[in-house]
Amino acid sequence: MVDELVKIATNSVELEGNLCIPDNATGLVIFSHGSGSSRLSPRNNYVAQVIQQRRLGTLLFDLLTEEEDREYQRRFNIELLTERLVYATEWLEKLPECEALPLGYFGSSTGAASALKAAARLSSRIESVVSRGGRPDLAMNVLYQVKAPTLLLVGGLDYQIITFNQQAYDRLTCVKELKIIPDATHLFEEHGKLEEVAQLAADWFKQHLKS
Repeated sequence: MVDELVKIATNSVELEGNLCIPDNATGLVIFSHGSGSSRLSPRNNYVAQVIQQRRLGTLLFDLLTEEEDREYQRRFNIELLTERLVYATEWLEKLPECEALPLGYFGSSTGAASALKAAARLSSRIESVVSRGGRPDLAMNVLYQVKAPTLLLVGGLDYQIITFNQQAYDRLTCVKELKIIPDATHLFEEHGKLEEVAQLAADWFKQHLKS
């Protein structure tokens, strides 16, 4: 099993991440967190643990450095976040322990937009995408290029985000599903709701990430 802190070099900065690969892993999920969050997000870490239980690896990393994150507008620079996600993906593909693993993206909030944009850019190299309470509408202009099976998870009480996701769902041409979690708000903080999201995400990745 691999469980280590890693450093991912881009063309301008070095980003820290946590890479976990269970023994006999059959795929790997890269997380793209939302604005103001980091690789230490308790919600994403919980989802990552559930995914790992399905013999899938995970990479949670900071898309911005601490200094960059202090500049509020950078958190919403989808193009920059997409570029960083692509760098992380290409870095992973060069690791001997990852080169044979199919890859997927888990994006939350604005991170879902960068996940979908990166999936569109990398085409068949990304085999599955899950969005949690995401803003896929921020990637609307490239959604038709996404080939990876995509699951959109939205809280039933997160009314504006439901609208955004319905619009994005209509634009996607890949295998797709929009799942609305009843009685859940944006962060799925209600009892049992995050657990439901984690299980649905893990099921989706286990189904679609096949080496």
